[in-house]
Amino acid sequence: MSVDEEIRKNYNPNALEQQLPALPKVSPTQTNTNIAPPKSLPVTQPAKPQLGVKNLPGSTVKYDKKTALRIKKGTKFKVKSNAYLSDASAKGARFSFITLQPVNQRYLTIPAGTVFKAVVVDSHLPQVTGNGGMLEIMVDSVVYNGNTYYARAKITKANYKKVFVNNIKGKRQYWHGVSKQVDKGQNFYRKTRRASSKLADNPVGIILSPIPTVFGMGVYAVNLVGSPVFALFSKGGRITIPAGSQFEIKLLEDVYLE
Repeated sequence: MSVDEEIRKNYNPNALEQQLPALPKVSPTQTNTNIAPPKSLPVTQPAKPQLGVKNLPGSTVKYDKKTALRIKKGTKFKVKSNAYLSDASAKGARFSFITLQPVNQRYLTIPAGTVFKAVVVDSHLPQVTGNGGMLEIMVDSVVYNGNTYYARAKITKANYKKVFVNNIKGKRQYWHGVSKQVDKGQNFYRKTRRASSKLADNPVGIILSPIPTVFGMGVYAVNLVGSPVFALFSKGGRITIPAGSQFEIKLLEDVYLE
């Protein structure tokens, strides 16, 4: 016989179930699926920028203005070029200037032989209306103690001549062109006068001798009146600066050195 049958004989299963304590009444757990998301994401404060330390364009090192050595804005340097320059130099061509004498500043001396690097910003050949060639140069860096630093400078003198607005200009020759046109008419008139004199030396030519002179006078008058118009097609002077020529450069901004 099974164990279950033996239990039923000795115990009343229904009576035992009625003596068990009642289960606690617990309401079913409800999940709220309608929780609204936050209206905005938390804002993260940006990191504070580091002050004092900069790495300027053209510089290979970082520096701190508080401790860096400074070459003052407006400082002038006498330099020489290491390349041939002209109004035909290509835009973007790079070359160097080399200082000819030391320049003293507070706490430092820029020795002779210091290299300033420069670039051709713009150029053009002589143009009509007597406009000369043009060459614009800008210094953009300096090499000091083996490091390259940002430095912005303009040209104030080229071959001992003053340079205005950083443009090295070829000689403007419009009025020279006017003068050349007048001279052409005058020279032609002189030739016709000589031709008339030769014709007057013989009896037959004496009748025709006034013709060259009259023609020469007409050409001379046309050149004299029209010379301002004819000179519009003349070109100005060229720019040629041999390597080793002397320049003067002037700093447009402070230069900070490590």
